Amino acid sequence: MDFANTPSFFRSGPPPAARLAMSVVASIALLIGDSRYGLMEQAREALSLALYPVQRAVNMPAQAVRHAGDYLTSQAEMKQENTLLREKQLQMAAQLGRLQTLERELNELRQLNGIRAQRDDSAQIAETLYTGRDPFSYKIIIDKGDDAKLQAGQPVVDARGLLGQVTRVQPLTAEVTLIIDKNQMVPVMIARTGERAILYGYGGGIELRYLPQSSDVKENDRIVTSGLDGVFPEGIPVAVVSKVDRNAGAAFTRVSTLPLSGVQQTRYVLVLQAKETRPRPAEPPQLPEKKTKGGKKSADEE
Repeated sequence: MDFANTPSFFRSGPPPAARLAMSVVASIALLIGDSRYGLMEQAREALSLALYPVQRAVNMPAQAVRHAGDYLTSQAEMKQENTLLREKQLQMAAQLGRLQTLERELNELRQLNGIRAQRDDSAQIAETLYTGRDPFSYKIIIDKGDDAKLQAGQPVVDARGLLGQVTRVQPLTAEVTLIIDKNQMVPVMIARTGERAILYGYGGGIELRYLPQSSDVKENDRIVTSGLDGVFPEGIPVAVVSKVDRNAGAAFTRVSTLPLSGVQQTRYVLVLQAKETRPRPAEPPQLPEKKTKGGKKSADEE
């Protein structure tokens, strides 16, 4: 290409060597002026401010990827942490339930030991193994039997009141019929008035029957054993009156009661000795009358 014949409007100023020399001189001057007098400080600040949006736009994809990675990582960590916390919460809840059960059983044992210490007979603490297999009877099986010299008829109580009565004894276990069983009856009296009655179980609950309409019984009256049957000692708490229904057309007052003992909740029980009835003293034998030959009594008899 012949640059000599190129039109003048395509020429761009001085030759390249001159432009290079001018650029080198200008650069050296700017370096010297900037280093000594700080001529380019404001220019740099203005240029950095003008180029900041461009810099942010260039860095935005990398920051978005980094933030997305941090978000996903934090979500995974939070999910794992929530899973661990949930498992720990379940474990703590189970431990709390066990501790509450142990605390309740410890309180029961303490109260039973206190009752046992107050008695002068050989009351024995036993543990409930399981309930009876018959769903229509209310019985429990305890871990004492002939080995502990238990006998049928002995009363069984817990820390709150009368629970039932031993009805069958085996070598290592014994069957206790609860007071709410339909075949169980307990002679009782109203603690406030001393009026005697019979407490009947009806399969899941207990009630007082055959009380006359004139009976002075009220709600919240405490029912205790009367001790008249020679089996249950006197004064054991049994129930509390929950409802009194006096129907004018009925011959007796209907009294609903609630058992004080944990008939279906207690784990530890206390087997008491049955009340011993004192036999009636025998009358002294009468000596036959001695007669003399004449048919008269002797002088000693006179």
